[in-house]
Amino acid sequence: MAKTSVNVKPLADRVLVESAPAETKTAGGIIIPDTAKEKPMRGKIVAVGNGKKDEPLTVKVGDTVLYGKYAGTEISIDGKDYLIMKESDIYAII
Repeated sequence: MAKTSVNVKPLADRVLVESAPAETKTAGGIIIPDTAKEKPMRGKIVAVGNGKKDEPLTVKVGDTVLYGKYAGTEISIDGKDYLIMKESDIYAII
């Protein structure tokens, strides 16, 4: 993913994530049609909030993260799709 600059500042413990593109082939080389592609569960953080009063954020812009399948809310900014979610929806930094 290319470096992205967005003019959005999430509030509190929320982060803005650019989802990784969906896989187009299986490990065995089978091409997956668009109708069968699953929503990716990893992405790159492009913006972070300031955290809560006594809980600073542990993720930062540029981190690649894993999150739940139904985590976050999809939003579109300047024609690009992003997810905005709470830091607690993130499972791991990879």
